[in-house]
Amino acid sequence: MPAQREMDEAEIRRRVVEIVEGIRAKDLDALKRLYAPDVVSFDVEPPLQHAGIAAKLKNWATAFTFFEDVDYEVRDLTLTVGDEVAFGHGFGRLSGTLKNGTATNGMWVRATFCFRKIDGDWLIAHDQVSVPFDIASGRGVTDLEP
Repeated sequence: MPAQREMDEAEIRRRVVEIVEGIRAKDLDALKRLYAPDVVSFDVEPPLQHAGIAAKLKNWATAFTFFEDVDYEVRDLTLTVGDEVAFGHGFGRLSGTLKNGTATNGMWVRATFCFRKIDGDWLIAHDQVSVPFDIASGRGVTDLEP
């Protein structure tokens, strides 16, 4: 029989798959079920933080307005799982077909997910997405790949 941590890690990995599926479907209701009500998100666009589930979902809704079809991919996800909290890091890429018909490969970003076990469910309590930047120019570097 698998140990509790192995079962929890498998459940968290399923939750990450649900995130990917929710984004691809542009399904805000599905995404809402994956976040803690008090989630704090540090995403690539302003403001510096999106606090609470309403702000996080508004952020996704805004992103979805640019896409006719959207895809999301996660690579190299590494997880560390405790009894009540877990964190993971990897790379993510949002891509697809824009509303004007232009296909975009998007860009790879660094992603961190922090989960909390709330009433038996692993929910995202914090996420952070970042883009490396060139110190000399002060500009983001968006052409890197994992």
